[in-house]
Amino acid sequence: MKFHWFLPTNGGDGRQVVSGGHGVEHGNAGRPASVPYLGQIARSAEQLGFEAALTPTGAWCEDAWLTTAMLAPLSERLKFLVAFRPGLTSPTLAAQMAATFQNLTEGRLLLNVVTGGESHEQRAYGDLLDKDGRYERCGEFLSIVRRLWTGEEVTYAGRHLRVEGAKLQQLPDPVPGIYFGGSSPAAGEVAAEHADVYLTWGEPPAAVEKKVQWIRELAEKKGRELTYGLRVHTISRDTSEEAWAEADRLLEGISDDDIKRVQDGLKRSESVGQKNMLALNEGSKDGLEIHPNLWAGVGLVRGGAGTALVGSHEEVADLIEQYAAVGIDEFVLSAYPHLEGAYHFGEGVLPLLEKRGVWTNPAPVSNRSSVPFGGQRAAS
Repeated sequence: MKFHWFLPTNGGDGRQVVSGGHGVEHGNAGRPASVPYLGQIARSAEQLGFEAALTPTGAWCEDAWLTTAMLAPLSERLKFLVAFRPGLTSPTLAAQMAATFQNLTEGRLLLNVVTGGESHEQRAYGDLLDKDGRYERCGEFLSIVRRLWTGEEVTYAGRHLRVEGAKLQQLPDPVPGIYFGGSSPAAGEVAAEHADVYLTWGEPPAAVEKKVQWIRELAEKKGRELTYGLRVHTISRDTSEEAWAEADRLLEGISDDDIKRVQDGLKRSESVGQKNMLALNEGSKDGLEIHPNLWAGVGLVRGGAGTALVGSHEEVADLIEQYAAVGIDEFVLSAYPHLEGAYHFGEGVLPLLEKRGVWTNPAPVSNRSSVPFGGQRAAS
């Protein structure tokens, strides 16, 4: 298993659920998305054993490329799962940017390809294609980028993209892993052909199993094998009672007016995955435990991932193993606030999974001690 954390660049972090994404404005956060604070989260995630940190993309958050480039020197091993939108940048330039990031950080780049689920937001960036057109263009984009990363000189004329004599002088070493999510038929085809890791949001294990099987069958037809990941929040505590008390506290901080406002916005989403998230909570504060220790309360006021693993460290570890049993190998996690949440999970759940023999800490033992601000250790 691999575990990744999240960098809250969508307005900041706080002790309440921060809404945002899919055209929904973020709430008022108590901790701005500053380099010092995000650096704290990145360094903590690294020391606790997380593999990478996801940085979101969209008009509602800070730019993922610039943010992670500023944070990279503050950590040593942590990789950055940079979300980006194909079509807003030329494939040659994007391939070059990724190669530069990968080489200058010594292999710490992963890419989360986001086609864009909202046409109105894409139009704000000058992208006038409809949803199916965006997925079609995404396939062309990734075809060009992958060929460039091998050192090939590429001339390509597709329906949406065209390059002539494109070639990179500096190749990425290693080639960045491609993470990709999407629940529509068009998304499935692109994932099967181009993704290394297929990501899905935290539906109950049985629903996740069906989605994994769907993508696996599509990939097999193309002679490919993928890895599968889950994007979900977590509320892990020493006891189950403490964890559910925290979920209740978060729920108390969500007003009925906020639910209606956010839900009205999210219902306009073109994303099939977002519609699935909305169906789990039905816009109500009732019946939010949709599977043992899986809570749908976050999605009442947040776009995208709307569920959380809730329970004692042992219960959360058990649920993670349920997901592993249906094919999930990677977990992209977050919490409120993200700094404390990383410690709750990293010091509570990860040691249990390590003891069970299903996870190994990627950080060398000598690197697990605290690192001062700036990522430099004192000379001995």
